[in-house]
Amino acid sequence: MSMRLQVVLDDAEVDAYRRLAVRDGLTLSEWVRQKLRQAARHQASGSADRKLAAIRAAARTDFPTADIDRRLREIESGYRA
Repeated sequence: MSMRLQVVLDDAEVDAYRRLAVRDGLTLSEWVRQKLRQAARHQASGSADRKLAAIRAAARTDFPTADIDRRLREIESGYRA
């Protein structure tokens, strides 16, 4: 389903956006649709506090580590078993 969206802009804004659309080889409508999609993709998802809490929790976790060559040998030996 499609929906028509009306946005009120002054003439100078419309002219500026139309020039940008022409520069990109797009109609003004398509240019606006693409810009709205782009803006939606760049919106932060979740709060900064939640993201920082997750990073801090991960940093407190003790993960098993080893020398990379040793770890690769262990993985390789598992393939042969």
